[in-house]
Amino acid sequence: MKIDSLDPRINRANLDGDSKQGELDPMDHFQTYEVFEQKKRGTHHIHVGSVHAPSSELAMMFAKEQYSRRGQCVNLWVVKTSEILATQYEDADIFETTASKHHRDPNSYKVMDRIKAFKERQKQNA
Repeated sequence: MKIDSLDPRINRANLDGDSKQGELDPMDHFQTYEVFEQKKRGTHHIHVGSVHAPSSELAMMFAKEQYSRRGQCVNLWVVKTSEILATQYEDADIFETTASKHHRDPNSYKVMDRIKAFKERQKQNA
């Protein structure tokens, strides 16, 4: 039995109603991809959402249609959600700085105080 549709693209595909091509088993699903877009060249990519697709190429196409067709976009990244590596909240202590290493914190330097002291010494020596 041939599928008859109001959509001419479906009719051109000459799909057989008994065909299983493109169908998934009941518990299967397409992979999830995370989409990042860049609004202007040189700016950061920002996460804008997710798409489900059978391949990376189709995920890119879906992302382009879904997230960049209305607004300005110069670049898209599409990444499999399963490929993203993230830290666990229980490991938050890895981001804490060691108290004895103040030299790594720029706030511990008093640059203006040093500049003023240098200028005072220059005036006294002149």
